[in-house]
Amino acid sequence: MHLSDFDFDLPPELIARTPVEPRDASRMMVLETPDGRPIDAHFVDLPKFLRSGDVLVLNDTRVIRARTLARLERRGGTSRRMEVFFAEPVSANAWKVLCKPGRRIRPGDSAVFGNGEFRGVFQDVGEGGLHTLELDSVEAVLERFGELPLPPYLERTATPEDDASYQTVVARRPGAVAAPTAGLHFTTNTLQELRALGVRIVTITLHVGIGTFLPVRTERPEEHVLHPERFEVGEDAAAELQAAIQDERRIVAVGTTSTRTLEFLMLKEGRIRAGAGITDLYILPGFEFRIVSGLLTNFHLPKSTLLMLVSAFAGRESVLDAYRHAVESKYRFYSYGDCMLLFR
Repeated sequence: MHLSDFDFDLPPELIARTPVEPRDASRMMVLETPDGRPIDAHFVDLPKFLRSGDVLVLNDTRVIRARTLARLERRGGTSRRMEVFFAEPVSANAWKVLCKPGRRIRPGDSAVFGNGEFRGVFQDVGEGGLHTLELDSVEAVLERFGELPLPPYLERTATPEDDASYQTVVARRPGAVAAPTAGLHFTTNTLQELRALGVRIVTITLHVGIGTFLPVRTERPEEHVLHPERFEVGEDAAAELQAAIQDERRIVAVGTTSTRTLEFLMLKEGRIRAGAGITDLYILPGFEFRIVSGLLTNFHLPKSTLLMLVSAFAGRESVLDAYRHAVESKYRFYSYGDCMLLFR
């Protein structure tokens, strides 16, 4: 495989800069078989493609206000403004952060927030430019000074409207730095309609990390390393999923995050167990899917690990053909865009 195998041309005007209103008004392309023709539908048609007994798995992570501005104070007495992006916790009082600019940060330098109300001290520099920042009141800093970390390709800052539209209706466990975007299409009415149909709704947690922003920089995709992310599966969810496996009912993952969590547990444990951990499962074409038989997902960036996962699920040529159809039919792309429903 080569990185160019996962490239496609996308006119910039097809990038969705804002969400549709209402959120379930988005379009949905359906691929029911790898060699089948795409079906043009809308997200509100989702119940037509599911059946009683199916298990629909959503990610209930909540996006934190991870992007902040601070003043870097160096031990030598100089200072300057910088962006501090809170990527993931190390402990109760320490986080891995990305800083812009951040090349010259040294251990012992400080990040000062507001008018000096909060001060963090840098401890070290890790891989990928991540710094460890010790700070007593991360939650207070993010609440007072943070903003939602919208994807860079939107080329705008977050608005008050994004506070609602960039969270899913099941978001309840704070910790992600990007939304599990396939879940953005759902409304409470959609979930009620699916339950009435007999579809079982299950939530698990995977806190989407900075890996969703990081491009693949190696020409051979298999040489890329996926950044680890934290997950948790509750007792009720594990029991529901195990029952579906035993009964050979379809398990439909909402998003690549739910897919990687479920497949990681099946690969590691051979079953779905309740618990928490971290996963860096990197799914490329050739991967053997053990549990997920359906996938609802948005349209992803060229050459991205997300596009590679979808290609592994439904076949690279079929997926790229579907993307070409999406471009010709003017589907909206990326986080605030339209979606695809695929079955194996």
